[in-house]
Amino acid sequence: MYKLERKIQIGMSACMCGAKVRYNEKGWDMIKHMGRDKEAFVFHPMCPEIMSGMGVPRLAIRIKGESGMSVWNDGGEVVDASGRKWTYAIKDSCRDVMDFCEKQKLDAYIYMEGSPTCGVLRTTLKNNRLGKPPGVLGALLLESEMFLISGTDLQSPIKWWDIKRRLMAFIYLKEWDIKDKATLYEMWHNYKFICQEISNQEARDLGNRLGNLPKVVTQEELDEIKLTIMNMLRNASSPAKIRQMLWKHYTHLRRKENVILPEVKEPTDLRGMHALAKELTKMTTESFQRDVIYGQVPVIYRR
Repeated sequence: MYKLERKIQIGMSACMCGAKVRYNEKGWDMIKHMGRDKEAFVFHPMCPEIMSGMGVPRLAIRIKGESGMSVWNDGGEVVDASGRKWTYAIKDSCRDVMDFCEKQKLDAYIYMEGSPTCGVLRTTLKNNRLGKPPGVLGALLLESEMFLISGTDLQSPIKWWDIKRRLMAFIYLKEWDIKDKATLYEMWHNYKFICQEISNQEARDLGNRLGNLPKVVTQEELDEIKLTIMNMLRNASSPAKIRQMLWKHYTHLRRKENVILPEVKEPTDLRGMHALAKELTKMTTESFQRDVIYGQVPVIYRR
């Protein structure tokens, strides 16, 4: 189990850290849902709409065109409820956000899902509609190298646990200088289980590829494989997959170390997400203290 020993730098939509900068003067403190985990992070709140010159309160804006991407391709516009155009101002402020993220070398970005500016998978909160995703900033976030986090997912203890362990693994791998096949194999030995949980077929295909590598591997191929794994880590797992992999690793720990953890239930046992998150935290702690590989969590934060 590897250790990430520096604070993680996270950009975020300001309304997700409690700032009441939404058009209707709303904001939500999503950081509180992290609990003690927040000590591992340094947050950088930003609001492209405020930075564009809009005040609070203000008229809601929307995208005219296919999506926020079309705004960048000059095929779309950003207008408010009165018809006033904010296209150029919003584009300028979104560029400023991305310039700041790059300058400060931010690791991740917590975005406001449902925003026409910051949204990634949806640009409206009305009913169950998706709007025209991605948003204007969301389009740039998707093209960045940052790890992306939907702010609303922080409310779920199991989603946050999944995000946290994938984020740690993502950052550690991004900074890992893999120069030869031996180092690549060492990395895969620790990362393969989390990859199998996220996408079993893709992970097994990659495992077969690694098994058939030539004796000398080019740096280009090493970098390509590293990027493939990083992109896998961007994808969320599911409670069912998490429960299955938890039980697999617990039975291994029980056989290897003769450890009995009554808190850890079988995959078919019913329990809430808070209880499952506590089981996973217990497994992480026990594995770390006993120096046993816990494939679900290849990297942890320790200072």
